[in-house]
Parts: sequence; structure tokens; C-alpha cells
Amino acid sequence: MFELFLCSILTILPDYLYRRYAQGKRIGREITLYSMWYELRWGITACLLLTVLLITMIFYFHPSTRNVTAIFRTVTILPETIGRVEEVYVEVNGKVEAGAPLFRLDGSAQKAALETARRRIAEIVAETTVAQTELAGVDGLIQEAQGAYQMAVDEHEMKAQLVDSGAVSRREVERLATAIDSRKGAVDAALAKKETLETQIGVLFPTQKASSEAALAEAQVELDKTLVRAGVAGTVQQFALRPGDVVNAMLRPAGVLVPENAGRTTLVAGFGQIEAQVIKRGMIAEATCVGKPFTIIPMVVTDVQDVIAAGQLRANDQLIDVQQMGQPGTLTVFLQPLFPGGLDGIPPGSSCIANAYTNNHDALADQDIGTLRWLFLHAVDAVGLVHAMILRMQAVLLPVQTLVLAGH
Repeated sequence: MFELFLCSILTILPDYLYRRYAQGKRIGREITLYSMWYELRWGITACLLLTVLLITMIFYFHPSTRNVTAIFRTVTILPETIGRVEEVYVEVNGKVEAGAPLFRLDGSAQKAALETARRRIAEIVAETTVAQTELAGVDGLIQEAQGAYQMAVDEHEMKAQLVDSGAVSRREVERLATAIDSRKGAVDAALAKKETLETQIGVLFPTQKASSEAALAEAQVELDKTLVRAGVAGTVQQFALRPGDVVNAMLRPAGVLVPENAGRTTLVAGFGQIEAQVIKRGMIAEATCVGKPFTIIPMVVTDVQDVIAAGQLRANDQLIDVQQMGQPGTLTVFLQPLFPGGLDGIPPGSSCIANAYTNNHDALADQDIGTLRWLFLHAVDAVGLVHAMILRMQAVLLPVQTLVLAGH
């Protein structure tokens, strides 16, 4: 309507002034309701054409959309294991800090596993102490075996010298030789036992202790999982847990945690695909939200998603018909306030209206720009004012449309 009124000033009004003062025709006499089309046909036709051209230029170079939302992502409150709730620390709509406990599951099995791991470590320490005691005793056995071996060797050598004189029988010498081998075996056995004990003390028991300590740490981790904490600071929503409830990480979450700054820094807008060549990062934009009427928020385009979400394909066991994706999607654009605190007072999830404005300042500053292009770019920048005025009219009428004309 505003565009039509503006174009009529440039077309219909001059046509009427010509008819009135050049041809002497007046409204109500020569110009009536029935002859208006014939008398003002040039102005009306030019007005319609200029209006269509103006609207096309405004909405193409200064795109607008109602698909704007302060999108925020929530954090699902889930334990890492299935269990029965034993204690609850927060209430619904409670404010929590990062790391604050939310609820605790029954950890009887985890506590038992933790105690078993501790007892196993104590058992290994005791076995190490016993092995060290046995090692001290083995040193005595080695000395005893070596002494018996040396005595057998000395006795064999002495009696071997008396064999030729007939004082000692050859059978006795052979028995002593066998005794030497036996004593040598006892020495080797004692040395082997000492080596075994040293290996157990130096290698086996430390390895077993390290494994038990790892099992203890694992049991502690499993026990810590029974205490569910807040990952970020925020507000707990849809949290109605009571002691005795069973929580399942796959099928039954405990609630939702809304992060503290979620949806308070960025607006996500969906513009038409036809504006893909116009909207660029760094463009100035404006927005007005239902959650904060009568307010125009200066924004800036911080990012433009380079794909259209409606065209995504997920592989499955059925062939996709392109007709199923026939409805065009939108170009996702991220808007942030131009000044700090621009989104203060706007609840996350609010619906908004946004305009983005094309700026040709750099192109107009070029010394080699042509006259026609100079005029065209000036016209493009000038009609942005029309769209800005329309947005302010929408901001004023938004409460009326919402509260009065929306069927309340």
C-alpha cells in the first residue's frame, strides 16, 4: 500500500494536474467515477507498472522475512547408565551452575565393585610382604644348600684319594658322587626359588597392583556416573524426578537443561532462495520481535549457510522421488545485534520479523562507475528507506495483529 501511494504521487497526481490545469477538467464534471480510467489511463497504468517494479526492487535488494526465531539448543539431562533414582537435589525451574549435582542413582553395585578393587589391592600388598619374607628365608636355604654341597665335594675328593689304597670302597666313592649331584640340585632349586620370588616382587606383584588400581579407578568412574551433574549453567525444565523413578538413557530422560545464554545472542532467519545472490556476510539488518514490540533492533549478518536444508538426502532403503522435495526451502542466515545487549529482554524462541539492506557505498565510491549504474545503485539504496519504514509500521501494528486480529 505504501509503495502504491508513493508511485501514485509520481504518476497519477501529475496526470491529474495536467488534466485539471492544462485541459480544464474537474473531478465531478469531466472526470467522474465512470470516466476516471479513460481520463487518467496513462497515470494509472504507469502507477501500476512502477508499483510492481518498486516492490520487486525493494524485496529483492532489501529482502524481508517473517521466518526469524531466536533459536536455542537445550541439553537433555541423561545419566550415562540405567538406574533407580535415590536422591534428587533440584526442583523444576531451578537455576543451577555448571557442575552442580542434579540427582543421584542407586550405586550399590558400583560401591561393591569399588570395595572389591580396594580389597584386591590390599591382598596384593600382603602377598608382596609375604614374598619378601620368604625371600629372606630363601637366602638361608641357599647358604645351607651350598654348605652341604661343599661338604659333599670335599668328602668325595678325600675318599677318592683313598680308593687306590683300599681303605675306601669304589662303591662309597660313587655314592658320594651321586650325593654331590643331589646337593648341586638343591642349590639350583634354592637359587631358582629366589629368582622366582624376586620376579614376583619386582614384576608380577607390581603389575597385578597396577591392574587392580586401574580396576579401582574404573569402579570409581562407574560410581561417579551415578551422580548426574549439570554440564552448563542454566535452568532445569521438565524435571519431575522423584526417588524411586527408573531413568533410562535411551528411552526415559530425566529432563531438559536450558543453557543460561541460549538464544540470547543470535537470531536465525530463513530468507527466500531468490535472495541467495544478494544476502552477504556483513550486511546491515533490522528486526522486530513479538517478545519485545515497538522496538527495532539493529542487526548484522554474521553468516550465511551455503546449503538449502530442504535438499538434504539421507540414505535409506527407499528411492527418493524428487517430487517429495518439491517445496522450496529457505536460505538460513544468522543475525547478531549490531550493539551489545541488543537482544536483552527478548525471550529465547521468540518469533521476529527481519529486513536486510543492500549497501552499495563501495561501488558508488568507484571513480570508473558509469552514469546509468550510478543512478541505479542510488535508486537501490534509496528504496531501502521504504522497506525500513514498512518494518517500523509492522512493529507498531504487531501487537494489534497479535492481540486483536489473531482471533483472541
